[in-house]
Amino acid sequence: MRIEIRLFATFREGREKKQILQIKEDTTILQVLDMLGIDKEEVAILLLNGMDGSFDRKLKDEDVLSIFPPVGGG
Repeated sequence: MRIEIRLFATFREGREKKQILQIKEDTTILQVLDMLGIDKEEVAILLLNGMDGSFDRKLKDEDVLSIFPPVGGG
């Protein structure tokens, strides 16, 4: 299966901001985070195809996963 990963803010450091991954069937979002070296505790917003995603959700071919860290500012 093929999925697209979109990383934002600090998650782009040392990684491509957009990447295509080949994954096995029944791969979860949490497993993809592990592949990318991102701790789930660091994730503030997780979108699957533009909608709220959960870590245990199994991905499907052509899914788009967007991952955001906490954003600070003022």
